[in-house]
Amino acid sequence: MASVTGDFSKGKVSMVILKLGLPMMLAELVHVLYNIVDRMYIGHMPEGGTLALTGLGICFPLITLIGAFANLFSTGGATLATIARGAKEDRKAERIMGTSFTMLLLIGLLLTGLLYLTAPVTLRWLGGDDETIPTAMGYFRIYVLGTVSVLISLGMNPFISAQGFPKIGMGTILIGAILNIALDPLMIYTMNMGIRGAALATVVSQTASAIWVLGFLRSRRAVLRLTGLHLDWNELKRIVSLGVTGFTFRVTNSITQAIVNIMLKTWGGPLSTIYVGAMSLINSLREIMSLPNSGIVMGGQSVMSYNYGAKLYPRVSKSIRFIFLSGLFVNIVMWLLVMIVPEPLIRIFTSDEQLIRTAVVCARIYFGAFPFMAMQQAGQSTFVSLNYPRYALFFSLLRKIVLVAPLTLLLPNIGLGVHGVFWAEFASQVIGATACFTTMYRVIWRHLRKETNQLIR
Repeated sequence: MASVTGDFSKGKVSMVILKLGLPMMLAELVHVLYNIVDRMYIGHMPEGGTLALTGLGICFPLITLIGAFANLFSTGGATLATIARGAKEDRKAERIMGTSFTMLLLIGLLLTGLLYLTAPVTLRWLGGDDETIPTAMGYFRIYVLGTVSVLISLGMNPFISAQGFPKIGMGTILIGAILNIALDPLMIYTMNMGIRGAALATVVSQTASAIWVLGFLRSRRAVLRLTGLHLDWNELKRIVSLGVTGFTFRVTNSITQAIVNIMLKTWGGPLSTIYVGAMSLINSLREIMSLPNSGIVMGGQSVMSYNYGAKLYPRVSKSIRFIFLSGLFVNIVMWLLVMIVPEPLIRIFTSDEQLIRTAVVCARIYFGAFPFMAMQQAGQSTFVSLNYPRYALFFSLLRKIVLVAPLTLLLPNIGLGVHGVFWAEFASQVIGATACFTTMYRVIWRHLRKETNQLIR
């Protein structure tokens, strides 16, 4: 079976993607759950729950930035390693994996020191004030101590799934999630640590996940084995060239989150803390809504990369079609839920009635064009999987830097007020996703058809 042997050239394409993607989706579900459980416990704290959620929202840009570095080396490294495996070059694939691991370790150590020391100033730049800085600092300075573990668990886990061991990859997330869910109430309530307890629970959980990842990749079960620190400069250039797309997407997302927080503080008036808290809840909802497609996209990327390396172009085309159609169906279902019954979803995170009323209105605007994101996901994942880094980078920049950031600054000033911040996301989804998918169709889909016809001849 493809999911066991790592040979993605056999079997019905949709079934191979599902066999690979469903365990990844379950792993992502558990990962999202322990992020969500964090926010549920924080939001329902007897004293200061809304303020704590807002403080956590101030930290989001920096947490996203840390994840961006994991994405830089995991996306490029895992994709190139999978292409090498498809071409039967396992030794080369191991060099790629070793180089990615070494860079994750070095970057993790550097970020730990830098972010810990600069946290007070940085959090204030990101929209923190005298009311929210203490809670934001309480969370972030503990969270940042687990940076190396976060980078290893997030950055190396794709190499496990790319080898055809999605259940082992799911185990990475399960271990961390179960620990986090168990430790959260203990540390937040029983030990009376509040938001600092949530951060400590996350650090312990991510460390356990990192140990699991390294244990498997160094074992004899792994197809590609991690034998130690290794740095191949030629491979590093290729990894960064391809991974810079996902990295840029997350960095620009971090920048956008910072701009959003600042604009909400500026235009929210006396309710600015409520609006930042509402955006924090919306980010949590987005994680839940994006979840079903995440596993399919990750599974589809591995299948596309492998078959592209093996020159099995019809299977690549079928993968793209399946990712798009399944993603569109899921996104429409999620969109209907938020449009029709947003309040029960928001009550998961808070019992503050004012925050709930505000978040309901803002969520309906923010997610108004969510079905379009199926086009963005299909286009972006195809560019990355088939080694088209320039296109992938361009469309990452287009949506976040060219569209979201300027619109976030502009729309509140032309009569939309604080709600203009949420309309910016709506507009960017429509424009950016349509442009990305159309370009993918014209550039890659037609190329695959041409290559297929040449092989038939």
